[in-house]
Amino acid sequence: MTADVTKATPDFLNALSQAAATYRGEGGKLPTASLVVDALLAAEKATKQQRLTYNFESLLGKWRLCFATGTRKVRKRGGIVLGKGIYMPKFAAAHICFSASSEQDLGKGEIGNQVQFGPVLLKLTGPAKYLNKKNLLAFDFTQMQISLFHRVVYNGQIRSGKVQNQDFHTQPIAKLPFFAFFVVTEDFIAARGRGGGLALWIRETGDKATK
Repeated sequence: MTADVTKATPDFLNALSQAAATYRGEGGKLPTASLVVDALLAAEKATKQQRLTYNFESLLGKWRLCFATGTRKVRKRGGIVLGKGIYMPKFAAAHICFSASSEQDLGKGEIGNQVQFGPVLLKLTGPAKYLNKKNLLAFDFTQMQISLFHRVVYNGQIRSGKVQNQDFHTQPIAKLPFFAFFVVTEDFIAARGRGGGLALWIRETGDKATK
């Protein structure tokens, strides 16, 4: 079902809202990394229990990576555990963006992932497809662009791209990287990646108008 989780579980939403607002520069104190990780896990659990769904349209736009956890393998148990999690340094801005292919097929679109470090901008783009019932967005980066002082110095295909664009939408999800989203609001989104890590992105001021 589609629902608003803010009424059912205000505690974890409040923690994530505070992290997003403070990181954005709206004042207040950043919640500790452990508190944010706990809030993300609680949000993920609530979404699964309540079987909440989000549509692809709610993801469209540009989002800045605010917080992320790494993962590490546990040899004896044969699984993975989350890292402690860190707020992303502001001197190296990382953004992710989603756009729809057409109004007739909103489940298909494009993903962009870029990192800005001083005058250098690295941007990866490729096709994406969204499974509404699972809140899962699969993608593949097929194009890379590098800019220096706002001037493109390289633009070409990525050899490591798993599939060609025209074949992407026929590929099974199991063969593609993906994000499983469990919180989607106007101001921030959160997801678990295929590798097991958690991430929190925030919408920067001014992007709502371009959604």
